[in-house]
Amino acid sequence: MQKNYTMNTNNPFLIKGYIPSNLFCDRHNETMELYGNVENGIDTTLISPRRMGKTGLIFHFFEYLDTKTDKEAIYVDIYSARSLNDFIKLLAEATLRKFPEKTSIGKRFLTLLKGLRPLVGYDAISGEPQIQIAYQSAQEKEYTLQGLLQFLDRQSVPIVLAIDEFQQITQFPEQNTEALLRTYIQPLKNVRFIFCGSRKDMMTAMFSNVKRPFFSSTQYLTLDKIDHHVYATFIQKIFAKNKIQIAPSTVDFILTWTKRHTFFTQSVCNMVYQMGKKRVTIDHVKKACFDLLKRNEPVFFQYRQLLTPAQWNFLIAIAKEGEIKQLTAKKFLGQYNLGTPSDARRISKSLVEKELILETHTKEGTMYQVYDLFLSRWLESEY
Repeated sequence: MQKNYTMNTNNPFLIKGYIPSNLFCDRHNETMELYGNVENGIDTTLISPRRMGKTGLIFHFFEYLDTKTDKEAIYVDIYSARSLNDFIKLLAEATLRKFPEKTSIGKRFLTLLKGLRPLVGYDAISGEPQIQIAYQSAQEKEYTLQGLLQFLDRQSVPIVLAIDEFQQITQFPEQNTEALLRTYIQPLKNVRFIFCGSRKDMMTAMFSNVKRPFFSSTQYLTLDKIDHHVYATFIQKIFAKNKIQIAPSTVDFILTWTKRHTFFTQSVCNMVYQMGKKRVTIDHVKKACFDLLKRNEPVFFQYRQLLTPAQWNFLIAIAKEGEIKQLTAKKFLGQYNLGTPSDARRISKSLVEKELILETHTKEGTMYQVYDLFLSRWLESEY
């Protein structure tokens, strides 16, 4: 099974890399939904804000899949892709990581690649495969993409292919990428897809707009916050297992301060664990929170340099509110001296596009909050 391994650590609150099942919190329903879709031949569109645990869920699901079926799972992150050429390169490298040269599938895959005249090498430090393919024409590039997908479809074992940050394909200079991928994916019978994305607006438009190639081709799965009680029980259990006492009220403080956002909750718990205390108090947690904000200050100062004074003040206002429904409300604009409703609409649109403001649509309406919770807490305390 393909895994992103972290270096050995005694800290059970991991904040990067592959998280083993015994340190993974909940997501049972989401795992079962992914499993049900794969078993029933349904592709999935998985949408989640950044750092909510989307990638962790994928690897957790891959591990579960490995215990239940003979299916092989491939993960490819295309966040860095800026063109179809990049996409093909990342897909080829992910496939070679999953099926190394020594395996039978890997040998067949290298035979396929050799017909494309690639430069295949391996990173001197990580050992990860690196592939460069030279194309004579756009048609040759498209043929390569089709060939890679058909290769996966021809294998004797079913393949699950998770493509992370899938919305990146809408930014490629090749205007026909969506249609091209849909054309090549539709006939495949042996490959199930999980299209993952953190830009809900872009992902929803891609899969729900009747005029777009991927319209109504998948089932949606939206990743939300973990239930407060479930998360609290998990945190207490992990601390207790490591002979550390922490009161329920202290855990509640952590989950309230982090708003149950997975990455930030793990980060605070990781920092608290580092302290080496046998009994954790709220004061210890507050110090951990303070230290995390201080460590991130260089990043926050960089944000300030990149934004206009009006945009920066807008972020401060939202941070002070925690979250807000009406960005153009007279009371909100007046309280923080933010200008006119048209100013608010223009600034908020820019900050949403920069992923500095998170826009969430719910049954109760649209909610806005600062995307980076640490930035939000820092703004809240500093201004």
